[in-house]
Amino acid sequence: MTTLLHVSASPRRQDSESLALAETFLESARRAEPGLAVDHWDLWDGTLPPFGPEAVAAKMAVFAGADPEGDAAVAWRRAREAFERFAAADAYLFSVPMWNHTVPYILKQLIDVVSQPGMVFGFDPDEGYTGLLTGRRAAVLYTGAVWGPGRPPAFGEDHLSGYFEGWLRWAGITDIDRVSFQPNLATADAAGAREVAHRQAAELGGGFVASRAA
Repeated sequence: MTTLLHVSASPRRQDSESLALAETFLESARRAEPGLAVDHWDLWDGTLPPFGPEAVAAKMAVFAGADPEGDAAVAWRRAREAFERFAAADAYLFSVPMWNHTVPYILKQLIDVVSQPGMVFGFDPDEGYTGLLTGRRAAVLYTGAVWGPGRPPAFGEDHLSGYFEGWLRWAGITDIDRVSFQPNLATADAAGAREVAHRQAAELGGGFVASRAA
Protein backbone atom coordinates (compact mmCIF):
# COMPACT_ATOMS: atom_id res chain seq x y z
CA MET A 1 0.00 0.00 0.00
CA THR A 2 1.29 3.42 -0.96
CA THR A 3 1.26 6.30 1.51
CA LEU A 4 0.77 9.71 -0.10
CA LEU A 5 1.43 12.82 1.95
CA HIS A 6 -0.62 15.80 0.80
CA VAL A 7 1.03 18.99 2.04
CA SER A 8 -1.31 21.95 1.63
CA ALA A 9 -0.02 25.50 1.96
CA SER A 10 -3.24 27.47 1.42
CA PRO A 11 -5.29 28.77 4.38
CA ARG A 12 -8.37 29.44 2.19
CA ARG A 13 -10.05 26.06 2.72
CA GLN A 14 -13.15 25.72 0.49
CA ASP A 15 -12.19 28.89 -1.42
CA SER A 16 -8.72 27.63 -2.35
CA GLU A 17 -7.97 26.95 -6.00
CA SER A 18 -4.94 24.81 -5.09
CA LEU A 19 -6.95 22.66 -2.67
CA ALA A 20 -9.66 22.19 -5.29
CA LEU A 21 -7.02 20.93 -7.72
CA ALA A 22 -5.72 18.61 -5.01
CA GLU A 23 -9.19 17.13 -4.52
CA THR A 24 -9.43 16.43 -8.25
CA PHE A 25 -6.00 14.78 -8.19
CA LEU A 26 -6.86 12.68 -5.13
CA GLU A 27 -10.20 11.51 -6.51
CA SER A 28 -8.41 10.07 -9.54
CA ALA A 29 -5.58 8.63 -7.44
CA ARG A 30 -8.03 6.85 -5.12
CA ARG A 31 -9.94 5.40 -8.06
CA ALA A 32 -6.68 4.10 -9.51
CA GLU A 33 -5.57 2.63 -6.16
CA PRO A 34 -8.50 2.10 -3.75
CA GLY A 35 -6.10 1.19 -0.92
CA LEU A 36 -4.14 4.43 -1.20
CA ALA A 37 -3.39 5.91 2.22
CA VAL A 38 -3.49 9.71 2.21
CA ASP A 39 -2.11 11.81 5.05
CA HIS A 40 -3.28 15.41 4.66
CA TRP A 41 -0.91 17.82 6.38
CA ASP A 42 -2.61 21.20 6.50
CA LEU A 43 0.33 23.42 7.39
CA TRP A 44 -2.07 25.90 9.00
CA ASP A 45 -3.43 23.43 11.57
CA GLY A 46 -0.96 24.43 14.29
CA THR A 47 1.07 21.20 14.33
CA LEU A 48 4.11 22.61 12.51
CA PRO A 49 6.69 23.68 15.10
CA PRO A 50 8.59 26.97 14.87
CA PHE A 51 12.26 27.01 13.98
CA GLY A 52 13.69 29.70 16.20
CA PRO A 53 16.74 30.29 18.43
CA GLU A 54 16.57 26.96 20.28
CA ALA A 55 16.15 24.94 17.09
CA VAL A 56 18.98 26.80 15.37
CA ALA A 57 21.22 26.15 18.38
CA ALA A 58 20.32 22.46 18.16
CA LYS A 59 21.13 22.32 14.46
CA MET A 60 24.53 23.91 14.96
CA ALA A 61 25.27 21.53 17.83
CA VAL A 62 24.50 18.57 15.58
CA PHE A 63 26.71 20.03 12.85
CA ALA A 64 29.50 20.19 15.44
CA GLY A 65 28.96 16.57 16.45
CA ALA A 66 27.36 17.39 19.81
CA ASP A 67 23.97 16.51 21.30
CA PRO A 68 21.50 19.36 21.85
CA GLU A 69 20.64 20.03 25.48
CA GLY A 70 17.80 21.67 27.38
CA ASP A 71 15.41 23.77 25.31
CA ALA A 72 17.50 23.06 22.23
CA ALA A 73 16.93 19.33 22.71
CA VAL A 74 13.18 19.90 22.94
CA ALA A 75 13.20 21.96 19.75
CA TRP A 76 15.27 19.30 17.99
CA ARG A 77 12.83 16.57 19.04
CA ARG A 78 9.93 18.55 17.61
CA ALA A 79 11.81 19.09 14.35
CA ARG A 80 12.54 15.36 14.16
CA GLU A 81 8.88 14.50 14.76
CA ALA A 82 7.89 16.79 11.88
CA PHE A 83 10.55 15.22 9.68
CA GLU A 84 9.43 11.69 10.55
CA ARG A 85 5.90 12.49 9.44
CA PHE A 86 7.26 13.95 6.23
CA ALA A 87 9.65 11.08 5.54
CA ALA A 88 7.05 8.38 6.25
CA ALA A 89 5.46 9.02 2.85
CA ASP A 90 6.19 7.03 -0.29
CA ALA A 91 5.04 9.93 -2.49
CA TYR A 92 4.01 13.56 -2.12
CA LEU A 93 1.30 15.91 -3.31
CA PHE A 94 1.95 19.60 -2.70
CA SER A 95 -0.79 22.19 -3.24
CA VAL A 96 1.06 25.49 -3.43
CA PRO A 97 -0.38 28.95 -4.09
CA MET A 98 1.96 31.74 -5.14
CA TRP A 99 2.39 34.41 -2.48
CA ASN A 100 4.34 37.52 -3.47
CA HIS A 101 5.95 35.61 -6.34
CA THR A 102 7.20 32.72 -4.17
CA VAL A 103 6.13 30.13 -1.59
CA PRO A 104 3.76 30.94 1.29
CA TYR A 105 5.76 31.52 4.46
CA ILE A 106 4.19 28.49 6.13
CA LEU A 107 5.67 26.23 3.44
CA LYS A 108 9.07 27.86 3.92
CA GLN A 109 8.67 27.11 7.62
CA LEU A 110 8.14 23.41 6.84
CA ILE A 111 11.24 23.44 4.65
CA ASP A 112 13.30 25.06 7.41
CA VAL A 113 11.99 22.67 10.08
CA VAL A 114 12.65 19.40 8.23
CA SER A 115 15.83 20.35 6.34
CA GLN A 116 18.23 19.04 8.94
CA PRO A 117 21.52 17.11 8.80
CA GLY A 118 20.94 13.38 8.94
CA MET A 119 17.28 13.89 8.06
CA VAL A 120 16.76 15.57 4.70
CA PHE A 121 20.42 15.85 3.81
CA GLY A 122 23.87 14.52 4.49
CA PHE A 123 26.94 16.71 4.23
CA ASP A 124 30.58 16.04 3.45
CA PRO A 125 33.09 18.91 3.66
CA ASP A 126 34.73 17.77 0.43
CA GLU A 127 31.73 16.50 -1.54
CA GLY A 128 28.99 18.84 -0.29
CA TYR A 129 25.32 17.96 0.22
CA THR A 130 23.58 14.67 -0.46
CA GLY A 131 19.78 14.45 -0.52
CA LEU A 132 18.48 11.60 1.63
CA LEU A 133 14.84 11.41 0.48
CA THR A 134 15.56 9.35 -2.62
CA GLY A 135 13.11 6.90 -4.20
CA ARG A 136 10.09 9.15 -3.76
CA ARG A 137 7.93 10.97 -6.27
CA ALA A 138 6.25 14.37 -5.99
CA ALA A 139 3.35 16.11 -7.70
CA VAL A 140 3.12 19.88 -7.28
CA LEU A 141 -0.05 21.87 -7.96
CA TYR A 142 0.75 25.56 -8.46
CA THR A 143 -1.81 28.35 -8.43
CA GLY A 144 -1.49 32.11 -8.63
CA ALA A 145 -3.83 35.05 -9.07
CA VAL A 146 -1.86 37.41 -11.32
CA TRP A 147 1.43 35.99 -12.59
CA GLY A 148 1.39 33.59 -15.52
CA PRO A 149 3.86 32.22 -18.07
CA GLY A 150 4.69 34.75 -20.76
CA ARG A 151 3.38 37.76 -18.86
CA PRO A 152 5.56 40.89 -18.66
CA PRO A 153 7.42 41.80 -15.45
CA ALA A 154 4.65 44.20 -14.42
CA PHE A 155 2.59 41.09 -13.55
CA GLY A 156 5.30 39.65 -11.32
CA GLU A 157 7.93 36.95 -11.63
CA ASP A 158 8.05 33.26 -10.84
CA HIS A 159 10.30 32.73 -7.84
CA LEU A 160 8.05 29.87 -6.78
CA SER A 161 8.52 26.81 -8.97
CA GLY A 162 12.29 27.08 -9.39
CA TYR A 163 12.84 27.52 -5.66
CA PHE A 164 10.47 24.80 -4.55
CA GLU A 165 11.49 22.19 -7.09
CA GLY A 166 15.12 23.05 -6.44
CA TRP A 167 14.56 22.22 -2.79
CA LEU A 168 12.89 18.92 -3.69
CA ARG A 169 15.83 17.91 -5.88
CA TRP A 170 18.30 19.01 -3.19
CA ALA A 171 16.44 16.73 -0.76
CA GLY A 172 16.78 13.81 -3.19
CA ILE A 173 13.28 13.91 -4.73
CA THR A 174 13.99 14.17 -8.45
CA ASP A 175 10.84 12.60 -9.95
CA ILE A 176 8.60 15.68 -10.06
CA ASP A 177 5.35 16.36 -11.94
CA ARG A 178 3.46 19.62 -11.92
CA VAL A 179 0.16 21.23 -12.85
CA SER A 180 -0.19 25.02 -12.98
CA PHE A 181 -3.30 27.17 -12.83
CA GLN A 182 -1.71 30.60 -13.25
CA PRO A 183 -3.16 33.20 -13.45
CA ASN A 184 -6.56 32.33 -12.01
CA LEU A 185 -7.87 35.81 -11.21
CA ALA A 186 -6.37 38.52 -13.44
CA THR A 187 -7.31 36.80 -16.68
CA ALA A 188 -10.13 36.95 -19.21
CA ASP A 189 -10.69 33.17 -19.25
CA ALA A 190 -10.28 31.83 -15.73
CA ALA A 191 -13.03 29.27 -16.27
CA GLY A 192 -11.36 27.79 -19.32
CA ALA A 193 -7.95 27.66 -17.65
CA ARG A 194 -9.52 26.11 -14.55
CA GLU A 195 -11.08 23.36 -16.63
CA VAL A 196 -7.75 22.58 -18.29
CA ALA A 197 -5.91 22.53 -14.94
CA HIS A 198 -8.45 20.18 -13.37
CA ARG A 199 -8.29 17.86 -16.36
CA GLN A 200 -4.50 17.78 -16.06
CA ALA A 201 -4.72 17.16 -12.30
CA ALA A 202 -7.13 14.27 -12.86
CA GLU A 203 -4.88 12.71 -15.49
CA LEU A 204 -1.81 13.09 -13.29
CA GLY A 205 -3.58 11.66 -10.24
CA GLY A 206 -4.90 8.67 -12.14
CA GLY A 207 -1.45 7.51 -13.19
CA PHE A 208 0.64 8.88 -10.35
CA VAL A 209 0.70 5.91 -7.99
CA ALA A 210 0.60 3.27 -10.74
CA SER A 211 3.56 4.75 -12.59
CA ARG A 212 5.51 5.03 -9.35
CA ALA A 213 4.90 1.34 -8.63
CA ALA A 214 5.98 0.42 -12.16
